[in-house]
Amino acid sequence: MKAALVCGAGGFIGSHMVKRLKAEGHWVRGVDLKFPEFSETQADDFVIGDLRDRSVVDRVIDRRFDEIYQLAADMGGAGYIFTGEHDAEIMHNSATINLNVSDSAYKRNNAKVFYSSSACMYPAYNQEDPGNPNLAESSAYPAAPDSEYGWEKLFSERLFLAYNRNFGMSNRVARYHNIFGPQGTWTGGKEKAPAAVCRKVAQANNNGEIEIWGDGHQTRSFLYIDECLEGTIRLTRSTFEGPVNIGSDEMVTINQLVDIVSDIAGKTLHKHHIPGPQGVRGRNSDNRLIEATLGWRPSASLRSGLETTYAWIEQQVLRNAN
Repeated sequence: MKAALVCGAGGFIGSHMVKRLKAEGHWVRGVDLKFPEFSETQADDFVIGDLRDRSVVDRVIDRRFDEIYQLAADMGGAGYIFTGEHDAEIMHNSATINLNVSDSAYKRNNAKVFYSSSACMYPAYNQEDPGNPNLAESSAYPAAPDSEYGWEKLFSERLFLAYNRNFGMSNRVARYHNIFGPQGTWTGGKEKAPAAVCRKVAQANNNGEIEIWGDGHQTRSFLYIDECLEGTIRLTRSTFEGPVNIGSDEMVTINQLVDIVSDIAGKTLHKHHIPGPQGVRGRNSDNRLIEATLGWRPSASLRSGLETTYAWIEQQVLRNAN
């Protein structure tokens, strides 16, 4: 039986990854500050621990695992990342985790760690035109990420790839683009755009109003969680180290995102645009490299993922209203 370690297993992507690996027959250890919020963990062994503490990391990486997935990070949506109020915490917390995991994995003779980077590491100057962003993997330099969160992601990409060059590891790096789905954060300030929009639509009355940060013309692509897991596992088990984008190339404006969710909900809603953190003007995954190297690219439509996600978030809204 193969053994896998999932760092950040109490989070959205991590908890789904544990389920996927268990379905494949792996023995899985998860570690996080908390258990998954919306479901019971399926990990065979789950450690509550702080990966900023090297002694915790050494305790959970106590053997050679077949696969290690480093998904743990201090992160959130635009309301958390782009205000500037959390920059020091984000950089310190995530960098410390990655320094600990990379070194402990190497010293326990682990050959491979998957590291989840982010599209936030791409230069802001390539994302000023909402209709034509440039996010090919080769466009990463000259570096100019749009946030300190992005700068830390860029540093940690280089960290894991440096361990490949210097110590003969086979680490893999992917740049995630706006992953969404059921059982993710949907309120409280750290939720991302699809969850926030689903919550606002679920809470709104038909013919009511929904608040949107900015003019709503900023563009994004959003990737459903099952596609994210598939791309991640394919990359981890491939001979390609990355970095590579794992994201959808179905680009929409935030206004269009609201329209899709409103249609799923069967509601007619008026958009009220207000000031708020928006991030870059345009972002869309460039999937040419992943298709060329792995022979795969995401195929599920945005709407199909939003239908499942909206149904789940609507249930949470109704449950919390009672």
